[in-house]
Amino acid sequence: MAADTPMMQQYRQLKQQYPDAILLFRMGDFYEMFFEDARLAAPILEIALTARDKSHPHPVPMCGVPYHAVDSYIDRLLKRGLKVAICEQLEDPKAATGLVKRDVLRVVTPGAIMQSTALIGKENNFLAGLCGTHEGLGLALVDVSTGEFKLTEFTGEQANRRVADELQRLLPRELLIPTSWGAQATALPGIEVPPWQVTPRDDWRFDAELAYQRLTQHFGTHSLEGFGCEAATLAVTAAGVVLEYLQETQRAALTHIQGLSRYYVDDFMAVDATTQRHLELVRSAVDGTRDGTVLDLLDQTVTAMGGRLLRRWLLEPLRQVDAIRQRQAAVAALVVGWMVREEARELLKEIADIERIVGRVNLGLASPRDLWALRQSLQSLPRLVDVITALNADTLQPYVNDWETLTDVYDGLARALSDDAAHATQVGDIFQPGYHAELDELRQLRTDSRGFLAALEAKERERTGIPGLRLHYNRVFGYYIEISKRALHLVPPEYERRQTLVNAERFITAELKVHEERILGAEERIAALAQELFQGLQASVARETRRLQVMARTIAALDVVMSFAAVAQRHGYTRPEMDAGEVIDIKAGRHPILERSGEGRGFIPNDTYLDRSEQRVLILTGPNMAGKSTYLRQVALIVLLAQIGSFVPAERARIGVVDRIFTRIGAQDHLQRGHSTFMVEMHETANILHNATPHSLLILDEIGRGTSTYDGLSIAWAVIEHITCAVRARTLCATHYHELAELEVLHSGVKNYHVAVRETPDGIAFLRVLLPGSVNRSYGIQVARLAGLPTAVVERAMQVLDQLTTQGTTPTRGKRRNSIHALPEPSAQLSLFEMPGHPILDQLRSLDITRLTPIEALTTLHRWQEMINSPES
Repeated sequence: MAADTPMMQQYRQLKQQYPDAILLFRMGDFYEMFFEDARLAAPILEIALTARDKSHPHPVPMCGVPYHAVDSYIDRLLKRGLKVAICEQLEDPKAATGLVKRDVLRVVTPGAIMQSTALIGKENNFLAGLCGTHEGLGLALVDVSTGEFKLTEFTGEQANRRVADELQRLLPRELLIPTSWGAQATALPGIEVPPWQVTPRDDWRFDAELAYQRLTQHFGTHSLEGFGCEAATLAVTAAGVVLEYLQETQRAALTHIQGLSRYYVDDFMAVDATTQRHLELVRSAVDGTRDGTVLDLLDQTVTAMGGRLLRRWLLEPLRQVDAIRQRQAAVAALVVGWMVREEARELLKEIADIERIVGRVNLGLASPRDLWALRQSLQSLPRLVDVITALNADTLQPYVNDWETLTDVYDGLARALSDDAAHATQVGDIFQPGYHAELDELRQLRTDSRGFLAALEAKERERTGIPGLRLHYNRVFGYYIEISKRALHLVPPEYERRQTLVNAERFITAELKVHEERILGAEERIAALAQELFQGLQASVARETRRLQVMARTIAALDVVMSFAAVAQRHGYTRPEMDAGEVIDIKAGRHPILERSGEGRGFIPNDTYLDRSEQRVLILTGPNMAGKSTYLRQVALIVLLAQIGSFVPAERARIGVVDRIFTRIGAQDHLQRGHSTFMVEMHETANILHNATPHSLLILDEIGRGTSTYDGLSIAWAVIEHITCAVRARTLCATHYHELAELEVLHSGVKNYHVAVRETPDGIAFLRVLLPGSVNRSYGIQVARLAGLPTAVVERAMQVLDQLTTQGTTPTRGKRRNSIHALPEPSAQLSLFEMPGHPILDQLRSLDITRLTPIEALTTLHRWQEMINSPES
């Protein structure tokens, strides 16, 4: 190891306090990293790995980044799941009498980010805490950038799964769990998060009493009753751990976290991770981005705050009819008053992310640009409320009840900040003239000095007769006069040589030295005074945190309902009728995504009617590519849009509120978990059957297709029977098992529908129209032809299909012939009974198939045929 200097001792002492973080050690204009931190960070940051004291047998590895660009480097480290401890110099190195004092001022982790460059404007950045047992779990979440702090609890057999769904919905960037659980939370099966998002904390920290005391101390209260959290012991414990972690990493009072709210997942329609994925609500199944998602469609918000709230509303559809209607009424008023709406939206575009600016202000991390943006935002509030109230719409009153123009806050910022504060290069230049007398004097001195220096340069050039004489400044030598070597014979004797260069020499004069001390003293005083004034301005804004946060939430909600109105008007959506009844009645419904894409040209609308008595299960048959899956998804999306308060893509709609939307659409392997495609399908189906209620909406696409024909058909039959008779939920089921059409005869409440096609000489035409009744063909080979299979393959497939359906046997080549293990068609069954006498056949002939259910008959015939074809028979 290199020489153990006092500075390296200081570094190691700080590093021992933050062993799991990359320590950025401030040294002048750079943040340096040493030892293993340097080896790890250098390739990630794409910077050179060098060494300190290279002459030593064991030099210290090191690398560094400039302090003014550190945010971009921190972003890269955070994206790799690393934590970063920022160590600053606490005193001016010029004034230090010995080793410069340094300390870590904050630790940046994936769940505790404040710099805007690392945050996604329209998404929350949650830090979560989780604790509990198999009997119950407590979950707490905080977005330190906005101050939002909330918690909830889960109990019962499905607690683990519900927590997993909630984590998938909220996508926290970091999850705190007890160390005893392990990095993968293996103590709680079903909860899976990427390992780089998990931060184990000592088990003793998850003490309920300690957590409760920490929260009450932070909020300055005697209890948590005012927050509605008194009885939520597990959730309060998790919240206390989260707060302690933030206090530890941010090393600040966190005064912008001014409240704690308890929420109940049962207050919203449950949208689990599977349904989110199948319906592509916020992430595309193609590339994982938001392109082509429902969020992408609905997001016409013009503020970051509105964008975050829209995402939350989309994943938290309402179940209370009155609350849904209240949102709809606001949207309706904004659709009618579209001119006022667009004027208001233009004003909203001038409003910055007030929530996150307030967060940075409270942590002392705001920049002059932040406060300037806040000033500009507050300037728009009086005009914005005037525009909204001009509509005279009572339905918009809830959005202006808590409105404050915050004129006093704006006036304070306007008096302090200059109009070009956002672009000022020096902190002293952000303030208005007249804001502070001493600052004005110092700035005038600086201005006069610049004029003085220009005049001095001209005077010396004329006095000495040296035309190339120049007056310069740098941080090492201060102010100096530079003269080329060709003119050195003209230099006056009072010039004092300071530095020799290759082609020139540098000099100072007594007059220049006096002025240098004067101007540099002014610059230092300007910097110190301006920083002091800026901190005071931040403190004055921080005192108005609660008022600013209330207005931020109001602006966000207004932005979202305006977005709904804009989307409704642009795409011709209508206001659905909402009630707590059993009926879902959609007239001319459309798929909201496909109708606006290239695939949606001439999109064919379809009707839907579901209730919980006569028509609660719809079995939908038809060929591939006919539009069955599109129809299923569009019904689910129309219901979901209606329950977030949006208008819907339909001619009209009546929606009886649903408590959950379950989807079983397609499947993927999860081989790392030991799950095949079919196992994933069965897991999803089991979840539906265990958790669906009569108030749920089920979307089932091809149940049982991942296994053999008989197994799959049997499973699908039993699943639909269970839903029909036991669950009694409103259900749409698409299938290629045409035998399932028999369920309409056997069970009331089951109805058959099909997607129509027309056969033509060139193949089949997809009509995309939903009609009553079932079909008994899948047109798979015709679809294969459309997909481009070679002609020879298609023709051979037709021959095989003909032999399978007419003879009940596999195609033969040469003398080899194999019996087909598939359902015999009627012709095959007749030939079977005409075979010569045999004891087994005698029993089979005596069997009265008419008394069996269809599935029992199919199973019996299959079993007897296998017996007949066996060698023993």
